[in-house]
Order: sequence, then structure tokens, then C-alpha cells
Amino acid sequence: MKLYGKTKKEAADALRKGDVTVAVYGLGKMGLPLAASYADSGANVIGVDISQQVVDGINSGINHIKEEPGLDALVRKVVGSGNLKATNDPVAAAKEADVMIILVPTLIKNNKPDLTPVYSVAGNIAKGLKKGDIVITECTMPPGSTEALIPILEKGGLSAGRDFGLGHCPERTMTGTALEDIRGKYPKIVGAVDGKSLDPLIGIYSVINKKGVIPVSGIKAAELVKVFEGVYRDANIGLANELEAVCRKHAVDYMEIQAAANTQPFCHLHKPGGVGGHCIPFYPYFVMDDDTILIRTAREVNDRIPDYVVELTKDALKEKGKNLKDANVLVLGIAFRGGVKETIKSTGLEIIEKFRPLAKSVGAYDPLYTKEETEKFGVKYSEDYRDVDAVVIAADHREFAGYDWKTKSKEVRTAVLVDTRQVVDPAEARAAGFVYRGIGYV
Repeated sequence: MKLYGKTKKEAADALRKGDVTVAVYGLGKMGLPLAASYADSGANVIGVDISQQVVDGINSGINHIKEEPGLDALVRKVVGSGNLKATNDPVAAAKEADVMIILVPTLIKNNKPDLTPVYSVAGNIAKGLKKGDIVITECTMPPGSTEALIPILEKGGLSAGRDFGLGHCPERTMTGTALEDIRGKYPKIVGAVDGKSLDPLIGIYSVINKKGVIPVSGIKAAELVKVFEGVYRDANIGLANELEAVCRKHAVDYMEIQAAANTQPFCHLHKPGGVGGHCIPFYPYFVMDDDTILIRTAREVNDRIPDYVVELTKDALKEKGKNLKDANVLVLGIAFRGGVKETIKSTGLEIIEKFRPLAKSVGAYDPLYTKEETEKFGVKYSEDYRDVDAVVIAADHREFAGYDWKTKSKEVRTAVLVDTRQVVDPAEARAAGFVYRGIGYV
């Protein structure tokens, strides 16, 4: 059923009845949970991905996003019911679908947004676009970039805002909680090219999101909401990193100050540390220009964290009478975040690169990565602490918090622990025999 021009209720009812076919382009960590959620709500969903392995797996009911709780069972369910199928033919999917959702990566190349995957998908959708269809971007977009797709989408002879609808409904999800996020942890932001697009979009998203929908004035407004969410966090982490340095000069724990200050309702100090992943470090560049001084400064501050970690390590080794050039360093964590198998803009990997020319040797261990996977990054895999002079925690994996650090202190050659993620209690580390340095604690 074509939804362009339908009311909110008509669109919602059609989705629940199975009268709407939705094509989701990009079956990654956000796309597959979205596709499965729509399928579970009654829609007929076509998942589109360039990976034949992903397509074959999904058509067999196999979920490849293993860190997403509940997704295994949901994919089996909706594939089994016939509500979800996958293909690597983007044009055929567009021809069959009533709603096309673009959810492919938007990253940065040379500090500029790289929307090549989005343009490619839009070009394929244009070849199958029909009257009454609605095209949605869910991936994070720089302001104005969704509407910049209009000339591409109109190549088939149809006009946006007359023959087909267009909207931006940004994903607001995190890896590991994507299903929960999509289904109602936060309300859905919806912006559209016109009212004939907006109403049906409110209708279909209200079906899958129990928190409802927040319609905004237009597509640019919706784009800015998502970008600003990321910029806010990056800027505040940058502030936290500067304030942490201030606290260190005064020999005071930042984490103590943060906890006390945040009891005031207008204060929301963030945790200090590195910023990784495919979102927060990239979105500032979507709006950065000569006038965005604070945004640029925060990004520069956060990018300096690996250098800061090296200095903390040097300082701790000095207390032990050892130079970094003679030290073997073991970095714990190459994932950008605890519990998430992803290394995009990984602070751990950046720390390793900083240590390479300075330390005698650098090894790494991450419980989410095998020896072969770890060594693909050009770093030695190691779980052996015997000749280690400095242990650096770079990711907040639960496993690290559960270590017996007293035993570890006896295994290492030089008992130095640098905690960049507030994983180990400083008192516990020192009682275990380590010289301790940590971001957030003196």
C-alpha cells in the first residue's frame, strides 16, 4: 500500500495489517534491528545489504549482530513468519517496496562528511521508485544533505513532494541496546519534505516506538537534532577532559568533583577519556566551520587523549625507575567501548600507535577479539603478563573489572597500571602493589 498522502491512522493500520512493504538499506548494527522491529510489527520487510554472506545468513534466520540482546530470537521469528527477507539487489527491493529506509554508514574522509554510500543507495532507489512511495534517511546526515538527494531520486521522472515523499527520521540507537532504543527508549524524531510525507511517517513510527514521535519543522531540523546530540556529548567530554587536567594540577580526583557537582540539577559533567565509535567523533565535522570554535576545540582536546595516556604511563614508570623506551606495554582493550566488538576510532588502537615508536614493545588483549583478529591490526596479541612493565586499560570491558589485580601485580615485571576508563578502584590497585595512574583519578 502506498503511504504518501495517507493519514497517520491509515498508515499505522496498514503497517499492522501487513499491507506495507518496507525496504531497509543496510543491515548492520542499526539496520538489522530496525528491519526486524518493523517486521515484528506486521510490515513485510526487505533487508538490503551488499554482503552476500549477510543476505544468506538472514534468509536462513541467522543474526550476524551478536552483541545485540534479543536479536537472535527476533530474526529467527520474523524470517520464519515470512515478514523479513534479505537481498543484495537494491533496485528490485525498491520496485517491491512502498517505503525505502536508508541506514548505511556516514563517516568522515579528510575531516569532511563522506556520503558516498548514501548517494549510491539513492541512485538505486531512483531506478525502482514509484508514485506514492516514501524515501527515508535514518543514517545521521549533515544538515541539508537529505534534501540534496532529491535530484538523484528524481532522475526517474518523479518529483519529491508531488509524486513521492521524503523524510529524515534519524536513528537514536547504541550498539548493545538498539532493539530497546528503537522500540521506545527514546521518542522518534521525524522531519519531512511536506505534510503528505510527515503524517504517514508519524503513523508508521508510532507503531514500532512506544514512546511515540516528535515531529519537527522540516528535514533540516531533524538532521540537526541528531547531529547536535552527538556534538553535545563530544563537547562535554572535551570539557571533562580539560577539567580533569585542572584537577590533576591540584591533586584532586575529578571523579569526586563530578559526582558532587552533578547533584546540582543544572550541572551535567561527563566522564573524561577518549571518544570512539562511529558516531560522536565524527558528527562534529558535519557542522564544523570557521565559526564553530568550541566544537573544533573540543574535538582537538579529545583527540589528544592518547598522548595524555602516554604521559601518564611515562610518569608512573618513572616512579618505578624505568624509562618508557625500555618498557614492554600491554594495552587491554582494542574495542572502542566495553562489550562492543567494534574498533572504529578506537582509543585503544590510537594509544597503541602512540606507544609503538616510544616503548620497547607493545602488546594487546581484548576478550572480544581472537589472536588472529587482534594481530590483523598489526599488534602482538598477548595474555602473558610476565615481562610487562605497564598495563594500560583502554576499554571498559567487564572482564577487566573482575580481574584479581593483586595476582596480576605479581605476574608483571614492573607493577604499573594506567586506567583510562575508571575500571579499577585506585585504592584497590595501589593495595595490590601497583603504581597507579588513571584518567579521572590522581
